[in-house]
Amino acid sequence: MESSKTVFDQKDVEENKTMAAVGYLGILCLIPLFVRRSSPYAQFHGKQGLVIFGVWIILWIGNIVPIIGQIAWVLGSLILLAFVVMGIIHALNGDAWEVPVLGKYARNLKG
Repeated sequence: MESSKTVFDQKDVEENKTMAAVGYLGILCLIPLFVRRSSPYAQFHGKQGLVIFGVWIILWIGNIVPIIGQIAWVLGSLILLAFVVMGIIHALNGDAWEVPVLGKYARNLKG
């Protein structure tokens, strides 16, 4: 498995840490995606936040299925919450942390 860590310009990271962290707060992921279009760092974290938010919506819709959907929603939401917390911490620390499993989908988003 190839391990490639994305490297960002340090000035970009320092100027956009807070905006990158906001990218993990549900629908607020749109803020860095639209407001900081020129920041690769904010875009990186905003796209990951968008993917997490999209998966959470899918889980929420699947919640209508009795028992199985509800169990998936609870477990999935706990995992996504952990990803959100870890994403915020890494964004504020200036790290290019890729969300496990979901990060590859965020990489494929155009923008």
